[in-house]
Amino acid sequence: MFPRSESLIELWHYRELLWFLAWRDIKVRYKQTILGAAWAVLQPLLGTLAFSAVFTRLGVSSHVGVPYPLFTYCALLPWTYFSATLVQGGNSLVTHSRLLTKVYFPRVLLPASVALSGLLDFAVGSGVLLALMVYYGVRPGWTIVLVPFVVIAMWLVTLAISMFLAALNVRYRDVRYAIPFLVQLGLFLTPIIYPITALSGRVQRLAALNPIAAIVESLRACLFPQHQVAPGLLLESSAVALAICALSALYFHATERMFADIV
Repeated sequence: MFPRSESLIELWHYRELLWFLAWRDIKVRYKQTILGAAWAVLQPLLGTLAFSAVFTRLGVSSHVGVPYPLFTYCALLPWTYFSATLVQGGNSLVTHSRLLTKVYFPRVLLPASVALSGLLDFAVGSGVLLALMVYYGVRPGWTIVLVPFVVIAMWLVTLAISMFLAALNVRYRDVRYAIPFLVQLGLFLTPIIYPITALSGRVQRLAALNPIAAIVESLRACLFPQHQVAPGLLLESSAVALAICALSALYFHATERMFADIV
C-alpha cells in the first residue's frame, strides 16, 4: 500500500534527526582527510580532464558549440552526486544495523540523510561549474532559474533508487557487490561523455529510460541556451523517474517493518 499521511507527519516530527544524521555523514566523510571538501571538486574535475584528453582526440564534441570540458563537467557533477549517494545510501541500512535494532525511527531517514549530505558536495562542485562558465565565456539564459527544480528532481530520483537498493540489500547482501558494477555501467549509459543527440533515434528512446539522463540533459539545457532537449524524450524519462519513485516508496514502506529482524 502507499505510505499513509501519518507516515509523512511522522517524518516531519523526525526532521531534526534527519539533519543530525546528515551532518554526521558529512563529518565522517571528511574526517582525517587532508583535502576535505576539496574532494567534491577533484572527482568531477579529474574526470573531466581525463575524458577531455581522450575523447576530444577521438573527435567527440558537444555538438552544440559548448566547450567539451564544460559540457562534460556539467554532466559529471550530478553523476558524481548520484553515484556516491547510491553507494553509501544503498548500504546505509546494513551499515547502521545496530541502530536499527535498538532505537525506533523512520528507517527512510538513513538513505535520506546520505542523499541530503551529498548536496553539500554538489554545491561546492557547482561553484567550479560557474567558474568554468565564466572562463569559457558561456552565458546562461533565463532558464538558469529552473536549476533548483532540476536539483530537487535529482535528489528525489537518487533518494528513491537508494531507498530501493537499501531495502533490497537488507534481504539480499549480494546487492552491495552489485551497486559498484551498476554505477560503472551507468556512467557509459548516461550521456556524460557524449551528447544524447549523437545517438540514433531508437537508441535515444532507450537512453530516455535512464532517469539520470533526463537530469543531465535538463541541467545542460538550463545552463547552455544552445543545448536543446527533445520534449518527447524528457517526458518519457520523467515518467520513468516518477514510476521509480513510486515503486521504491512502495517497496520500502512494505518491507521496513522487517528490517530490524533481518538485518
